[in-house]
Amino acid sequence: MRSITQAEAAARVEAGIAKSRELGAGMNIAIVDAGGHLVQFVRMDDAWLDSINIALKKARTAAYFRTAPDAIGESRQLGGTVHGIERGTVDLITFGGGLPILDGAGRVIGAVGVSGGNLEQDHAVAEVVMKGSSLIS
Repeated sequence: MRSITQAEAAARVEAGIAKSRELGAGMNIAIVDAGGHLVQFVRMDDAWLDSINIALKKARTAAYFRTAPDAIGESRQLGGTVHGIERGTVDLITFGGGLPILDGAGRVIGAVGVSGGNLEQDHAVAEVVMKGSSLIS
């Protein structure tokens, strides 16, 4: 199974920084490989220090579940299929700003987590990073 390379991750982070600046929000941007291991991270100069770990948790959640963290949010509620999952795994968070990164065949090769703006800004930056360019074949 192929995972995102450091060079691919670095190029994607640069795209995320540009989008963050466009939005006027300092962000923390984390990219992990398909197993949830950190490949690339940036904390912009004006990003909140407290959101460093949140960005990493969003990326890991997207990699582990191969979906956006907010997509599993409803399932973790009382009576849901994964109720209480965040208590059992400290690396998880279930709100927006994380997305899996796919190769050209639709396989997960990594994930991105973004934190520092509001949820809409975090998601917008994560989408830019996830889409990247034609780096992934």
